[in-house]
Amino acid sequence: MKIAVSAKGTTLDDEVDLRFGRASVFLLVDTETGRFEVVENTQNLEAAQGAGIQSAATVAEHGAEAVISGHCGPKAFRTLSAAGIKVAVGTTGTVREALDQFASGKLEIVESADVEGHWI
Repeated sequence: MKIAVSAKGTTLDDEVDLRFGRASVFLLVDTETGRFEVVENTQNLEAAQGAGIQSAATVAEHGAEAVISGHCGPKAFRTLSAAGIKVAVGTTGTVREALDQFASGKLEIVESADVEGHWI
């Protein structure tokens, strides 16, 4: 399974970024091989609007089957859902810790956004 994790840096030991749409990068992790790819999100860091939708499109284009983040707004959530991508939010700690929590079933797959748009 390919999982996109919103991250503040480019390693598995960097912190999960609490913002999905305006995350610094996404680490796209293949859970079968353990390999990961860094997907830049710089175009959305300062976007006036549409950051969540663009970020969702980016992870979908890279083959993500699930997303792990701190929070996910309504437009991003709708875009991810339309692409068939599962969303887990409320995550803190490192990317590695978040992946372990996901694998052990400790992260809940949500059915809707957990914040309003433009919340931060």
